[in-house]
Amino acid sequence: MMRQTQVRLRAGIAGGLLSTAAVLFGVALWTGGPARAVMTGRTGEVLTYASPEELVLSTDGAKLFVLCQQSDEVRVLNAATYAEEKKIPVGHLPRGFSLSVDGARLFVTNTWDDTISVIDTKALSVVATWPVGAEPSSVVEDRAGKHLFVANRISSDVAVLNAQTGQEEKRLSAGRGASYITPSPDGSRLYVTHVYPNPTAFRTAPESEVTVIDAARAVVVDRIALRSIAGVFHVAVSADGRLAAVAELHPKNLVPLAHLEHGGAFEDTLTLFGADVGPKPVEVPLDELERYAARPFGVTITPDKSRMYVTSGGSQMLTVIDVPRLLRYAHLHPQPFVYDLSASANYVITRVAVGRDPRGVLLSHDGRTLLVANRLDDTISVIDTRSNKVASTVTLSGPKQISVLRHGEQTFYSAAQSFQGQIGCANCHIDSTFDGLNWDLEPDGFGRGIVDNRLLEDVKGTDPYKWNGGNPNLPTECGPRTERYFWRAENYDDLTLADLVTYIRSMPPRPNRWKLPGYELTAAEERGKEIFERKVDKFGNPIPEKNRCVYCHSGLKGTSQKSFDVGTKKPTDDSGLLDTPQLTNIALTAPYLHDGSAATLEEIWTIYNSEDKHGRTNDLTKDELNDLIEYLRTR
Repeated sequence: MMRQTQVRLRAGIAGGLLSTAAVLFGVALWTGGPARAVMTGRTGEVLTYASPEELVLSTDGAKLFVLCQQSDEVRVLNAATYAEEKKIPVGHLPRGFSLSVDGARLFVTNTWDDTISVIDTKALSVVATWPVGAEPSSVVEDRAGKHLFVANRISSDVAVLNAQTGQEEKRLSAGRGASYITPSPDGSRLYVTHVYPNPTAFRTAPESEVTVIDAARAVVVDRIALRSIAGVFHVAVSADGRLAAVAELHPKNLVPLAHLEHGGAFEDTLTLFGADVGPKPVEVPLDELERYAARPFGVTITPDKSRMYVTSGGSQMLTVIDVPRLLRYAHLHPQPFVYDLSASANYVITRVAVGRDPRGVLLSHDGRTLLVANRLDDTISVIDTRSNKVASTVTLSGPKQISVLRHGEQTFYSAAQSFQGQIGCANCHIDSTFDGLNWDLEPDGFGRGIVDNRLLEDVKGTDPYKWNGGNPNLPTECGPRTERYFWRAENYDDLTLADLVTYIRSMPPRPNRWKLPGYELTAAEERGKEIFERKVDKFGNPIPEKNRCVYCHSGLKGTSQKSFDVGTKKPTDDSGLLDTPQLTNIALTAPYLHDGSAATLEEIWTIYNSEDKHGRTNDLTKDELNDLIEYLRTR
C-alpha cells in the first residue's frame, strides 16, 4: 500500500487499454454493484484514505481507537456517538495495536518503520517510539506489565521487550511471517499466528502453526500444528479459555488449479482447539455451495460462548456462527469434513453484508454491538448482535471520491469477479505480496508447468510476465488470462482492469532490512558483489557473458527482462526457457526457482546448478557462496 494515493491522468496506463475519453479524466468513482469506474473531471489530487484495520475500546468503554493503516494514525472516536475526537499520527503503515493492562498506554506496531509507537491514552499523544524487529505486526503486554511481545513478520519471530523501557530482552522463534498475537483471557498464554507457510518438502502440503507462549516465563511451550494451511490470521479465545478458533486459508495447490466451479482453489476455514474441542484440533469450513467466505481474517467469541463472528475480506461479509451447534457438529462428524460444502449450514446462522475488505472485529463491553473495520471504504459497520443486522455505518473522515489506485485496490482484494465469489488476487498475494506456495496452473496442462508465486512489489517495468514470459504486459496477465483460468465468471470492464493494473504497478518495495542505513555494503556483501559481477572464474577462465550473474540480472531491479535456459527444466516443464525474475527483496520470497523446488537461495546453486548454467558457481567455496547470498539480500 502507498502512504498517499495519487489521482492522475490515465494517459498510457495499461498498455493502451483506455479510450480517448478515458484518458481525459482521472478519478474512478465506485457506484455499487459490479466494479465500474465513472468519469469525473477531477485530476491531480492527492487522496489519503484512512484504511481502518483494527479496533480497540478503552478500558472504561468511552473511547473507540481505530488503527488507520494508510493515513498512518490512530483515530479516537467517542464510543457512544462515533464522533471523531482526535487523530494521533504514528509511524508508517501501522498494522496492529493493543492496550496496556492498566489501559494507560496504547502500543502500535509500525511495519515499515520497524518501531512501536507508545500512546498515552489520557493525553492522546505519542510519548515514546521504540525500535523493534523487522516488520512488527502486532503487540501485546503481559498481565504483570513486565513484558511486551511483538510479532515480527519478516524475521518470523516474537521480540520480548521490557514494557517500561522498550529494551529488547530476547527473541522467540515463531512461524514464517509471524503477524498476530492473541492473549488467553487470563493472560497466561499468548497465541501467535503467521501468514506464510513454514518450509516443507517440495510439492507437499503446506504446514502452519499457532505458536503458544507462556507469558510469565516468556518461552514457547507449544506449537499447534495446522495441517495443509497457508495463511493464518486472527485467533479468538472464549472467556472461559476452553475454546479457541483461528481464521485461515486452506489452499488446494497440489492439484491442478482448474474448474473452479467444481471445488475452487481454496477452502476458507477455522481451526478449533481447546478443552471444548478435545485432544486434537478440528478444522471446520466456513464456505457453502454458491457462497464462499473468501479470506477469513478477524474472529471473536461472545462472553457467554453462544456466538462466534468471523470477517471475510474477499466476500465483504461477517459470518455469524452458533457455537454450541458448531461444537456438536465437530464432535459428531469424523474428520476431515473440510471440503463438505453442506457442513456450514449446520452451524452458520447468517451472513451479514458489510463494507469492502472487512478486517478487525470488536464486541462492545455489553455484547450488544459488534463493530467491523471495513478497510477499503473507510467505514465501520455497527451490527446489532440481537438481530444480526447492520444498525448503522460510521464513515471516517477523509476523501469521499474513489481514486484510480483505490478502485484498483478494492478490485484486488475482492472475490466478486470469480465464480461464486471464491477467490481474489489477494488470496495468493497476501497483503499484496506473495503466499510462499507453488501452484499447478491450468494453461500449461494438468500436471505441467509447476510455478512458484512471485512477489508483486516493484513489479512495474519487469515485463514480460509469467515464468515462461508468455504475457507481454500486466493488462494481459491480469485481464484475459486471469478471467479465463481463475475467475471463470464475469470479465473486468476496461476501466476496472486499467485501475487494477495501475494499483499493481504502483506497489513500492518494502524497506530492505539487509541494507545498511547509508546503503553501503559490508565486507561480505562487497565480496559477494564482486562474485556477482565477475568475468573470470577462480582459475582464470573467462566466463561467457551470458553465463554471468550480472548479465541476466542486470539493471536497477535485477532483471534483463529476457528468458534464458539455466538448466533447471524439470520433467513437468515443456521448455527450459524461463523469464528472469527481478531481485527486489529476494531474501523474503522463498522457495526459489520457477517451480519453487529450491528451499533456500543456497540450494539454487548447490543442488540445481550442477552444469554451471545458472551462473558459474561450482568453483565457489561455501563461504564464497554465502558472500554471494549476502549481497543478493541487499537487492
